[in-house]
Amino acid sequence: MRKSMSILMAAAMTMSLLTGCVTVEPAETTAAQTAADTTAAPSSDAETEKESSDAAGDKAEAASEAAADSSDSYTIGIGQFAEHGSLDNCREGFLAGLAEEGIEEGKNLTVLFENAQTDGGTASQIATSFAAKDVDLMCGIATPMAQSAYSVAMKSDIPVIFTAVTDPIAAELANADGTPVGEITGTSDKLPVEKQLEMIRAILPDAETIGIMYTTSEVNSESAIAEYKAAAPNYGFTIVESGISASADVPLAADSLLEKVDCITNLTDNTVVASLPIILDKAAKKNIPVFGSEIEQVKIGCLAAMGLDYVDLGKQTGHMAAKVLKGEAKASEMNFEVIEEAAFYGNSQVAENLGITFPDSLTSSAKEMFTEIVQ
Repeated sequence: MRKSMSILMAAAMTMSLLTGCVTVEPAETTAAQTAADTTAAPSSDAETEKESSDAAGDKAEAASEAAADSSDSYTIGIGQFAEHGSLDNCREGFLAGLAEEGIEEGKNLTVLFENAQTDGGTASQIATSFAAKDVDLMCGIATPMAQSAYSVAMKSDIPVIFTAVTDPIAAELANADGTPVGEITGTSDKLPVEKQLEMIRAILPDAETIGIMYTTSEVNSESAIAEYKAAAPNYGFTIVESGISASADVPLAADSLLEKVDCITNLTDNTVVASLPIILDKAAKKNIPVFGSEIEQVKIGCLAAMGLDYVDLGKQTGHMAAKVLKGEAKASEMNFEVIEEAAFYGNSQVAENLGITFPDSLTSSAKEMFTEIVQ
């Protein structure tokens, strides 16, 4: 059976081969087809090469766009020396200023934020941490933080932008002519001392002595004290100062100072501002007015201030930082800037508690009047 099946299968295969041999194309047709195939082959190679080139171009373009996206993303470290309203406003304004320039947290900006809680050692640790993470820029809010940031960053290529630094020159963050000492620049919250003294005289026509509490280690405060002492006699005032070294010194220093003065005017001294509620409470019990240096201090109980808007100061700083991040300018190419506008802020609730009436010349031009004390 197996042999018969083998013979049948062999016969079938032979017939199949014979059938295939009968159908033969003419010679000229075969030659023409061969020529056509030969001509088509180079065209196919060219198309393949073009497709490969296009694909490579698309990959290069995609890589270029990815690189652009990467270069347009930034990581910054923000170090704040103390936790209080004016510095918080600075930080808020700084981020708003960056956003106005197209650099926005959550989109193309990563923000690392730390607060030193008025401790110089912590400020240095924060700056060192930012440098270790290789941030694109450091922002130092308040003088001690700015000094710590630059002390660390100057050893690398990380630029520093500062804000809320009253006297950048005295803090050795700028040269005497205002030019940067390195890859660092920013904004100053220099107090409008003359306008403040003029305001105090208008509100307290009979006052003779003004008390000022300050931290002896803050060069900004020492600079402001010197300016107040020089200008005070022109308005009939004597300045009585009280230096502290830490926030723990504030209660006793306040008790002593309030025994010697008709009023107190506050600086932007970070340690003192952080303890301002203690001073305000003690002063209120003695019916002694306390003047602030910016809007947040008036909100929480200072009588009035010819002060700055720290949100605006922060925005101005953010615009400067954006130029550095985008490569439009180096920090070393920009002098520090001073906010030009100072406005009157008053608290009518505090005035009522003290039995004081604000002159119309001040209230009519006030940028903002508060009717309550924010706790």
